[in-house]
Amino acid sequence: MERWRDRVALVTGASAGIGHGIALRLASHGMKVAACARNLAALQELQETVKSSGVGEVFPIQCDLRNDTEVAAMFEVIRKHYGRVDVCVNNAGINFSVGASLLTGETEKWRDILNVNILALLICCRESIKLMNENNIDDGQIINISSMSGHRLVDNFVYSGTKHAVKALTEGLRVELFEAKSHIRVASISPANVDTRMTSETFKQLDVSDIVDSAVYILSAQPHAQVHDVLIRSIEQRT
Repeated sequence: MERWRDRVALVTGASAGIGHGIALRLASHGMKVAACARNLAALQELQETVKSSGVGEVFPIQCDLRNDTEVAAMFEVIRKHYGRVDVCVNNAGINFSVGASLLTGETEKWRDILNVNILALLICCRESIKLMNENNIDDGQIINISSMSGHRLVDNFVYSGTKHAVKALTEGLRVELFEAKSHIRVASISPANVDTRMTSETFKQLDVSDIVDSAVYILSAQPHAQVHDVLIRSIEQRT
C-alpha cells in the first residue's frame, strides 16, 4: 500500500458501514480521502477521527447521489481541492425491503435505487477516470462495491437487477479501458450478508473489516495484476 501514500481516494457512502471502514483504512495508509455521503455530521466525525490519528486525511463532501447535479458538483469540489483522483470506491447503495417489488413497487423507490446503484456509479467512474487522464495517472483504481445479489437471485429483485448491472458494467469498463490502452484497473467486490444496519440475520455474518480487507488486497496487488471480481460470503451462509 506504500505506493498509494499521499494519493487521493474518493469513497462514496462513507458515513457508515463498509464505506466508513474503507475510508478509515485508506487514510491509515496515508491516503487523502474525499469522503462522500448525505450525512455531513458523520463525515465530519470521521474527519476528526482520522485527524487525531495523525495519519492520512479525510475531506468531507455532502452529496446526495440520487441527484446527478450534486454528483457533478462533488467532482468540481474535488477538482478544486485536490485536482485529482487516484482511486474511486463506489460503495454507496440503496436497497428497500418494502416498496420495491416488481409487481407493486413504488416508482420513486425504483428511481432512487437506479439513480444510486447504477447512474451515480457510472458518473463517478467516468468523472474519476477523466480526472486520472487529466493528470496522466495510468495506474489508478476503480472499485465497485457490488453484492452477491448480482450473482444469484434470492429476493429484492429490483436491487438484485441493479447489482447484476454493476457486474456487467464493471466488465464493460475493464474492456473499454483495455481498448483505450489504459492501465487503470477496475474491480468489484460482491459481499453476501454483512453485519451493517442494512441487514438482520441470525447466522454469523461477514464483518465490515472483511470487505475492507478485500479492498486493500485489490489495491495492494502489483500494478500489472488486475484483481477483477471478489465474491465473499460467510462460511455459515448457504446462498
